[in-house]
Amino acid sequence: MCILFLAVNQHPRYPLIIAANRDEFYARPTAASQFWEDSPDVLAGRDLEAGGTWMGMNKNGRLAALTNIRAPSPPRIETRTRGELISNFLNSATAAQDYARILYKSFNRYRGYNLLFGHWDNLRVYNNHLNRIDNVKDGYYGLSNAWLDSPWPKIESGKANLEQICSTSDEIYHEDLFDLLRDETKAPEAELPQTGIPSEHEKQLSSIFINIPDYGTRSSTVLTVNEMGHVNWFERTFNEMGDVVGNDREFKFNVAPSRAIESA
Repeated sequence: MCILFLAVNQHPRYPLIIAANRDEFYARPTAASQFWEDSPDVLAGRDLEAGGTWMGMNKNGRLAALTNIRAPSPPRIETRTRGELISNFLNSATAAQDYARILYKSFNRYRGYNLLFGHWDNLRVYNNHLNRIDNVKDGYYGLSNAWLDSPWPKIESGKANLEQICSTSDEIYHEDLFDLLRDETKAPEAELPQTGIPSEHEKQLSSIFINIPDYGTRSSTVLTVNEMGHVNWFERTFNEMGDVVGNDREFKFNVAPSRAIESA
């Protein structure tokens, strides 16, 4: 996952809205979202090369998503794939605060990443470059390849578009969120972030939706949870030309709020 936007308790009917793009090399083998045969309660896509995933949710309401950090610093010690951080959390009963301690201790075992994780109504973001947790309170958020709400142009425009979607209708339509994720507007030269890569490449990566030779947005995921705990998960996939492949995948199930689980 390379960019995601969240609205937490900003819509009268949907306490959680997530719109996210996964950018990856087109040659990397990938399985589309589904409930996993070896973990039937887990809904996620799958990286068939390393075995992990970039975003997932289980039927108990645990949620996790990962974005890579783009930085010029030397690679950290990498013994594991970052995608396992999501599957490990989704398949575990470990409380989020205890999982955070695991992340703190293992921060240098992985290349740079941000991990959004927790119960759907009590989320946090861990950044292993900063070795820091940020709690996700009510509001609009953007997460890409730096830190939570880094002021990159595509983060600012995506958050503004998400706020407009939430404030103009009593209903949330997944097609509006897919439109947000399809934005190919490049940042002005003067506003490009400086992450240690050539400026031309930086510009190619400065849009929400990316489509360049060999690399680009492979899938878009839209997740909503309404006031009754009903989950809608939509996934749209793209080929190397940026064209939609097949039909959208759609999954529906119900989750309880964290307070109901804690009191059970």
